[in-house]
Amino acid sequence: MEKRIAELEARSAAPEFWEDSQVAREVMRDLSALTDEAAGWRAVARRIGDALELAALDDSSLGVELAAEVEAIEAEVSRLDFEAILSGDYDKHDAILSIHAGAGGTDAQDFAAMLLRMYLRWAEDRNYETDIVDTTDGEEAGIKSVTLSVSGKYAYGYLRAEKGAHRLVRLSPFDSAHRRHTSFAGVEVYPDVAGDDEIEILPAELKIETFRASSAGGQNVQKNETAIRITHIPSGIVVSCQNERSQTQNRANALKVLRARLLDLQRETREREIAELRGAPVKAEWGSQIRSYVLHPYQMVKDHRTEYESANTAAVLDGHLDDFMEAFLRDSVSTR
Repeated sequence: MEKRIAELEARSAAPEFWEDSQVAREVMRDLSALTDEAAGWRAVARRIGDALELAALDDSSLGVELAAEVEAIEAEVSRLDFEAILSGDYDKHDAILSIHAGAGGTDAQDFAAMLLRMYLRWAEDRNYETDIVDTTDGEEAGIKSVTLSVSGKYAYGYLRAEKGAHRLVRLSPFDSAHRRHTSFAGVEVYPDVAGDDEIEILPAELKIETFRASSAGGQNVQKNETAIRITHIPSGIVVSCQNERSQTQNRANALKVLRARLLDLQRETREREIAELRGAPVKAEWGSQIRSYVLHPYQMVKDHRTEYESANTAAVLDGHLDDFMEAFLRDSVSTR
C-alpha cells in the first residue's frame, strides 16, 4: 500500500496532472482510499505495540484493561484480515445485483421476492444505499425478476459470493394441499463500472426501444413511453429499466447495467480462456446450486460450496449473510 501511495503521490505532483480532470479525480480518489486503508493498519500496529508494553509491565491491576484491549485488537485485525481478501480488481466497487425466478412457478417468484428482501436487509445493516432499477412482478405473487444497484465500499466484493442458483424447500403457501415444494431463483452480480475505460459501447451497436412502464393500473398507469429496453447487438445482451419516471433516467440506468454486464462477460471470457489453457473444466454458474434454504421438514440454510450452514433460517432470510459470504471468500482465497 505504501509503495502504491508513493507512486500516486508522485503522479499527482506532476505539472500536467490536472490536464485530464477525470483521470486526476480518479487518481486522487484512489490515493485517498489507500491512505485511509494504510492508516488503519498503522493504527492497529501501534495498538499492538502499546498492548505489548503494558503486558511487559507485569502489573496485575492492568489485567482487565489489557484483556479488553486484546479482544478489541483481535476483532480489528480480523476485520482488516478479511478486507485484505477483498483485493480483486473490482471488489471495492458498487454492485449491480439481479434476481430471476427459476423453476417452481409461483413459489419461485415468491422466493425471488424473499431473496430481494434478504439482500435489501443485508445492505441496510451495512449502511449501503440501494436503488431498484427494474422489476417485473409475478402473475400471482412475488417477482419474476428484479435488478438493483448497491452502493458502498466493498459492495461487489461481498455480493459476488451470492452469484449462482439458490434453492428453497418449504410447505407451499400456494398449494391448497399445503404440500412440500422445491423452487429455484438465480442471482447475478456485476461490479458497477460506470466510466470504466475498458468497456467501450458504440451507439451503432445498440438497439434502443421505448415502451410504457407497467404499473398497478388506475391513476398510476404511465401514459408516456418512459421505459427503456436496450439490446447490445454484438453480445445479444438485453437490459431494461422502467422504475424511473423519466425516460432519460431510465436510459442512463439501463446503460449502467449494460456496461456492468459487458464487463462481467469480458471477465468470464478471460477466465474461460485461462481454464482451457490449464485444461480445467469451466464451472457454469447458472444451474449450479450454491445454497439451499430448507424450511421443512427441518430448518437449515446450507452453502454447498463451503459446507457452511446455519439452523437460524429466519436470521439468514432477514439479511444476516456475512458468515456465509466470509466462508465463501476465505475458501476462494485458500483454493487459488
